[in-house]
Amino acid sequence: MASGWPHVNDFCPDAILARDSETVSTEPWKPRGNPWVIAVVVAVAAFMEVLDTSIANVALPYIAGNLGASNDESTWVLTSYLVSNAIVLPITGWFAGVWGRKRFFMVCLVIFTISSLLCGLAPNLGAIILFRVLQGAGGGGLQPMAQAILADTFPPERRGLAFALFGITTIIAPTIGPTLGGWITDNYSWRWIFFINLPVGILALFLILRLLEDPPWVQRATPGVARAGITIDYVGVGLLVIGVGALQIMLDKGQEEDWFGSPFIVSLAVTAVVGLTLLVLWEWFHENPIVDVRLYKNVNFLGANFMMFILGIMLFSSLVMMPQFLQTLMGYTAESAGLVLSGGGLLLLVLMPVIGTLSSKVQARYIIAFGWLALSFAMYYSTQTLNLGISFRSAALLRMVQVFGLGFLFVPINLVSYIGMPPEKSGNVAGLVNFMRNIGASIGTSMVTTVIARRAQFRQVHLVTHATLGQLTFVQAAESLSRRLATSGLDASRAAAQSYARLYSGLIAQATALAYIDAFWVLCVGAAIMFLLSFALRKNQPGAGRQVALE
Repeated sequence: MASGWPHVNDFCPDAILARDSETVSTEPWKPRGNPWVIAVVVAVAAFMEVLDTSIANVALPYIAGNLGASNDESTWVLTSYLVSNAIVLPITGWFAGVWGRKRFFMVCLVIFTISSLLCGLAPNLGAIILFRVLQGAGGGGLQPMAQAILADTFPPERRGLAFALFGITTIIAPTIGPTLGGWITDNYSWRWIFFINLPVGILALFLILRLLEDPPWVQRATPGVARAGITIDYVGVGLLVIGVGALQIMLDKGQEEDWFGSPFIVSLAVTAVVGLTLLVLWEWFHENPIVDVRLYKNVNFLGANFMMFILGIMLFSSLVMMPQFLQTLMGYTAESAGLVLSGGGLLLLVLMPVIGTLSSKVQARYIIAFGWLALSFAMYYSTQTLNLGISFRSAALLRMVQVFGLGFLFVPINLVSYIGMPPEKSGNVAGLVNFMRNIGASIGTSMVTTVIARRAQFRQVHLVTHATLGQLTFVQAAESLSRRLATSGLDASRAAAQSYARLYSGLIAQATALAYIDAFWVLCVGAAIMFLLSFALRKNQPGAGRQVALE
């Protein structure tokens, strides 16, 4: 092959005869432009898309008030984006094969940029939900195509550094999103959280037009598909929309609707299970599947996808819990909570390039195992450190400990997912890997929200048994607080009522803090299990000219 990459079909008799009848270059393909310039451009586009998954969170009350909607109705601004984004992710490889990767990437960027403008101009809630659906659909192609472009632009021995750059955008963007969104909303208007995408999108589109080119195997595949006539797998598309759409809505609305106590959530769960099961079966036997599920015949790829799914759970669970704990229980503003998270982001900026270099010298599965071990320790450390008296400095240090292990997971898991895969499948690989991470993020967010709510109720019931008139310590504390309130000017009856109300408020805060600790225990155990499973991944050859699996 002109690309210098071996493919299983190269060893069939027809391929041997074809090579005998024509001259084939053994030089690996290289882009005409500077690979690092290309990497920065596509990473910026991906960063912009990932940022939009979280930047609107803190602006929902402002959007609801400005557009005359309730707070519950405004959450569809988030849900609509996540649903359309998740639907597009797994089919990006098919689109890239039909249109060409560069053309598809540019189309997605145009849709994302124009819909961002429309979101900022939306006159009512229905309009912004519609435009967010379009924005999510356009953004769904940016992450996997950026990763696929990086995988093909850099040779395998330098791919780790490229994925490190991609990892910085993927992990840091959700971290700064709420802080940036809160600052923009407070100082300007919620509409500017969408308008800021315009200059970035236009500049990225211009640079991609000038710099990006499809590798030979993509160029060869695209005209072949066009000549053969494109037959769209409408059944697969329908099952994907139904299954993934129901799953995302269920995860987003589950806690709000009391999960399986709600007929609406039960219906969504059944629809998701049936739809996704039929999707896998249909696509497995379809001649031209829109989602290439047959890639999962590669057990190593299946394992890498599972680990990326768990990584999504771990990343977004801790990302949700830390600022939520600080804001709801400690009284931090969104900006202050964001500053606590910023230390972890700075650590990843330094750590990612180091891990990218390390991946060319050490087997990926050993780096992954260390990452899961470090993450398990970080979650255990969180259970011992987190409390209602934690200082700003301690909270910032805790967040740095939490993200340390994540850096050792993102890059090598992505590297492992490409082991043994032909280059023409890089778009499909990237689409499925990013889809699994996003689904993991949705499940992780829903999981910790539910665990915290349920465990807070459990802890409250337990603590209340120690806050009764039969408990001497509680009575003495109430009387002492009542006397202090009385000296401040309250009459005796009001002072007594205030003392019991304040003690009960403190009890609820303690119960909620213990619930957060319980959630970190769940993540600790999960990371420890993944540490053991890491050694089931196949070996790779670090620094080799091509990534192959070793028996």
